[in-house]
Amino acid sequence: MTKDNPHDIYEAIYDVVRMIPPGRVSTYGAVAAAVGAKSGARMVGYAMNQCRGLRPKVPAHRVLNRNGELTGRHHFVPEELMQQKLEKEGIKVMDNKVVAFKQLFWDPMKEL
Repeated sequence: MTKDNPHDIYEAIYDVVRMIPPGRVSTYGAVAAAVGAKSGARMVGYAMNQCRGLRPKVPAHRVLNRNGELTGRHHFVPEELMQQKLEKEGIKVMDNKVVAFKQLFWDPMKEL
């Protein structure tokens, strides 16, 4: 993997996101740190926007901002789909924010 090739870094991001267990969530920053791009939270967001239709699927709905907010919801069609997918996994969402975020947080740096 090279940071100079966006395809390589995106694939690394997708690999990490695919490991987030159902019923758990992570953050853009935590995923970025796991692939060696500590300041790459925005890049993770860009990657999540590009993952629609990939196989195996990338559970982009499990990636949130550092406060547990569903900031990526605007990229789901319909916008409510991100929350619906989380709730289907047993994650409670209130006012576009995951309830019990700290307890549900999956840190790839500790889990992998």
